[in-house]
Amino acid sequence: MNPFSSGTRLRDMIRAIRACKTAAEERAVVRKECAAIRASINENDHDYRHRNLAKLMFIHMLGYPTHFGQMECLKLIASVGFPEKRIGYLGLMLLLDERQEVLMLVTNSLKQDLNHTNQYIVGLALCALGNICSAEMARDLAPEVERLLQFRDPNIRKKAALCSIRIIKKVPELAENFINPAATLLKEKHHGVLITGVQLCTDLCKVSEEALEYFRKKCTEGLVKTLKDVVNSPYAPEYDIAGIADPFLHIRLLKLLRVLGQGDADASECMNDILAQVATKTESNKNAGNAILYECVETIMSIEDSGGLRVLAINILGRFLSNRDNNIRYVALNMLMKAITVDAQAVQRHRATILECVKDSDASIRKRALELVYVLVNESNVKPLTKELIDYLEVSDEEFKGDLTAKICSIVTKFSPEKIWYIDQMLKVLSEAGNFVKDEVWHALIVVISNASVLHGYTVRALYRAFQLSAEQESLVRVAIWCIGEYGDMLVNNVGMLDIEDPITVTESDAVDVIEVAIKHHTSDLTTKSMGLIALLKLSSRFPSCSERIKDIVVQYKGSLVLELQQRSIELNSIIAKHQNIRSTLVERMPVLDEATFIGKKAGSMQSTVSSPVGASINLPNGVAKPSAAPLVDLLDLGSDEVPAPSSSGGDLLHDLLGVDLAPASKQSGVNHSPNNNGTDVLLDLLSIGSPTQSSSSLPDMLSSSQGNKTPVSPLGLASPSSNSIQATSSAGAAPVIDLLDGFAASTPKHENNGTAYPSVVAFESSNLRMVFNFSKQPGNPQTTVIEATFMNLSPNVYTDFIFQAAVPKFLQLHLEPASGNTLPTSDNGSITQTLRVTNSQHGKKSLVMRIRIAYKMNNKDVLEEGQINKFPPGL
Repeated sequence: MNPFSSGTRLRDMIRAIRACKTAAEERAVVRKECAAIRASINENDHDYRHRNLAKLMFIHMLGYPTHFGQMECLKLIASVGFPEKRIGYLGLMLLLDERQEVLMLVTNSLKQDLNHTNQYIVGLALCALGNICSAEMARDLAPEVERLLQFRDPNIRKKAALCSIRIIKKVPELAENFINPAATLLKEKHHGVLITGVQLCTDLCKVSEEALEYFRKKCTEGLVKTLKDVVNSPYAPEYDIAGIADPFLHIRLLKLLRVLGQGDADASECMNDILAQVATKTESNKNAGNAILYECVETIMSIEDSGGLRVLAINILGRFLSNRDNNIRYVALNMLMKAITVDAQAVQRHRATILECVKDSDASIRKRALELVYVLVNESNVKPLTKELIDYLEVSDEEFKGDLTAKICSIVTKFSPEKIWYIDQMLKVLSEAGNFVKDEVWHALIVVISNASVLHGYTVRALYRAFQLSAEQESLVRVAIWCIGEYGDMLVNNVGMLDIEDPITVTESDAVDVIEVAIKHHTSDLTTKSMGLIALLKLSSRFPSCSERIKDIVVQYKGSLVLELQQRSIELNSIIAKHQNIRSTLVERMPVLDEATFIGKKAGSMQSTVSSPVGASINLPNGVAKPSAAPLVDLLDLGSDEVPAPSSSGGDLLHDLLGVDLAPASKQSGVNHSPNNNGTDVLLDLLSIGSPTQSSSSLPDMLSSSQGNKTPVSPLGLASPSSNSIQATSSAGAAPVIDLLDGFAASTPKHENNGTAYPSVVAFESSNLRMVFNFSKQPGNPQTTVIEATFMNLSPNVYTDFIFQAAVPKFLQLHLEPASGNTLPTSDNGSITQTLRVTNSQHGKKSLVMRIRIAYKMNNKDVLEEGQINKFPPGL
């Protein structure tokens, strides 16, 4: 026989497929078999139709398309014999789903089979309908299914109940037709029918309020009696599992009672006794018993009940926590999370067991137990619970320390009874797991320390001791550096000693040693080193005897490859060496940080304003863009890379400049303040470097070079802002240049010599537009050419949305300033100008070349003009 003819048996095809060694061989076998099946379908072969469909089902399970055989299912279903119908219905359930339009053709066959005299064919139809029933089929066949709920055979009644569940889920408005038949099923003695009946009632209650009220009034007592009979039933081999009679029926009944009792005091009262009986009589040494107990607990926690039964339920969960099975402990922790909102006091009794679960070897149980402990904490138990968690932190796994540290810090912050306890606990956490602490945590600790003035000495001494033991914990090191920088004199002089601490002897050199060790430690990052340099600057004022040593440490970073450290080193060295008269004022102790303000910033509720023009920015070498509204902040840059928003208060500005950045940088808003910034004047007075000669001078005016090109000074060689930033104006009374590193030198305005004059060039001309280039160069910088482009309209129409773009080769660098406008009037009414700055790295070897593109709208139509400019004057 041909191995791929329609007469091939299913087992032969399976054997041929399994013998394939590659996927290509398998595809070839399936392709030939499908071709043979298609040929048989075209020939309308009745003898092998059921065999072909069986093959198609196997091919379908392998993942190959079998849609061409769907109609064969319908033909087999329409057959008379049971074997053909069985294969047909099986194929229908496997090859089709409720979204297939072909399914509508089978409705009539299903209706006939539901009314068939052979109960096995009725069962086939119910099984198929329960699996693929669509909403239209449900409406057409619901009366037949409802009638079959009273069929004489229990297997048909069971299948009809399962089919009814599918129907009411697809068409909820049909639920009222099934309420009375479903209530009848609750009186069944056959457990299979009873389970399906209980499930049908449960689903009816979920989709219909009418059904819920009906079952509450009519069936609650009967369900309680049924559950009592099942609990007290004698041994029955056909239903017994691990010594418990039909645990599946137990669980279904408990779930239905939960639905009925939720929100109804009368129904809850009716089931209290049986729930107590189930909770006390069910054995928990087998998994089946634990499943029943879990459902019983969930039912007790859901219904309206007095506290006694809930305490019993929580005690069961407490027993679950002592079980050796991880799954049972996990579900118990989940349930206790829900129970704590109902009866927190009862859950508190199992606090010790829950704490033991935090130390479990299973990661999921540890995490869930930690979440539960976090919810259990209150003002009365915060101290013992925190102690237990911190003790466990010392021995916990590395991967768990992150979660554990976060929860401990949150607990301490939320429930701290006093500041000294808060500081002690946070120092313990930082000492044990400082590398896992988030930045917000140690920021908040510094805020609290700054507000606890009586504890400054105690805190700095505690941090000094902790540093000697845990110098590798980054967050601890940062807090210690900050506190020693601020309160180093208290550390050396033992100021503010408390009764609970022992005096220690720390010299000025010892305090500097701590900062030096922290800066030079191989694990210290940029933030730690930067904070260390600031702390050294402060100690140079507090400890004059160590000033030279501090200067030597700071100078070591003048050649650092990290720009941030190099800049700080140069600036701080200049302050130590050349500005001793203002150093003490400059490094005064930071003002008390407002806790409420910090919390508001942390929550993101504070809106800040930045006084800068829109789009003005300074491009730093490391790629970080900072607002150009605060050039002094860029010069000193003593905080983080993010710039705090300048305020109108001199004290706030000094705090922003010299303090440690404790909060994320404020976001730039669109509010523009007056250019007259009082904070600038205060800072200039404080630094003793003069004041602006005109009270109306803006901050960028004071930083300008007062030269004829009106280009703002770029601090420390940084790239200049674009022309939409505030332009500095040159006048006879302009402010002198500020140089924080080497004092200041008054500069008198000078007229700039622009050097060689270059002829103007008509760079581009068309029937609509002319572009003229005027050239100039800055003295001493022959590589850079400033080009002023003038655009003139040659037509009687006004051009709108005017955009000029240019591109240059790699050896050229091009910077485009914003145009003077985006509307080009007719030639008699004006023009548009735009400045280009071109730097030629091959000056003297290669000449300028440029491609241009000009886009605009004329009479609401888009116009695009392009060209290349090669003829630039020589010498550019």
